[in-house]
Amino acid sequence: MKTRITELFGIQHPIIQGGMHYVGFAELAAAVSNAGGLGIITGLTQKTPELLAREIARCHEMTDKPFGVNLTFLPTFTMPPYPEYIQAIIEGGIKAVETAGRNPQPYMPLLKAAGIKVIHKCTSVRHSLKAEAIGCDAVSVDGFECGGHPGEDDIPNFILLPRAAEELKIPFVASGGMADGRSLVAALALGAEGINMGTRFMATREAPIHENVKKAIVEASELDTRLIMRSLRNTERVLMNEGVKRVLEIEHAKGDALTIDDIHDQVAGIYPKVMTDGDMQAGAWSCGMVAGLIHDVPSCKELIDRIMAEADGLIHRRLAGFYQS
Repeated sequence: MKTRITELFGIQHPIIQGGMHYVGFAELAAAVSNAGGLGIITGLTQKTPELLAREIARCHEMTDKPFGVNLTFLPTFTMPPYPEYIQAIIEGGIKAVETAGRNPQPYMPLLKAAGIKVIHKCTSVRHSLKAEAIGCDAVSVDGFECGGHPGEDDIPNFILLPRAAEELKIPFVASGGMADGRSLVAALALGAEGINMGTRFMATREAPIHENVKKAIVEASELDTRLIMRSLRNTERVLMNEGVKRVLEIEHAKGDALTIDDIHDQVAGIYPKVMTDGDMQAGAWSCGMVAGLIHDVPSCKELIDRIMAEADGLIHRRLAGFYQS
């Protein structure tokens, strides 16, 4: 399948593995890229720019296919040294960067001067247009269904994607609720040039996370996520657990007086406890509603091959069949 996204990133299939904290390591990124998609290393999971450079080098040892790095610009307790991370990306020969969170404009000159293609994650049409205006090459349009940060507008993909198609000139991929060939065909029909998957790639054999996490995703339904930090305008969709229950209790008690410090223990430093140690009650970790569509733990190649085969069948048989006399 050839789309503007496959052409832009030099990949076989229009499938991107989004950046995920303590998930996007070299093992997963290489497996996705080897299967024909675009694997993404999560930059800030690496504690220093030097460690990121080492992770990029590890990934190069595992694949000769294109892969990218995610840089997320979100409110954090300490500001990361972004210019140094970008230098590690440039020196590592990376040609695709997924940016997320706040406006990446201050760092665009560095990235563009190095010939890097930038795809920015956006949760609204207005943010997508801003990304286009500052020179991003593509955007990942994240609907309300997505795990992680869905923004504050609460617009699901059945509305958001065609609205983006009406406004944007640059290509975009659909993110949030993407799991299979049905997702890909629907996204293409709504104007996207491919899909971005996060939660679905967590439940793969190569995802270097604890088996408890994969089991929790497979066992979860579409009803098992919750939204936290809404009053802080830093909304995050997470899988329900005891830690999240505590967050919701604190948020209810504090109301509009809530500060990030009130829930610090339930949202900060949680990912190693969950992803590495397998403590499923430790606190908040991002998970999409798409968990309801995830029923197995295949390899990345099995998953991507299955998505493309299902998409082909839908396009050439099911949909085409509606027009046969």
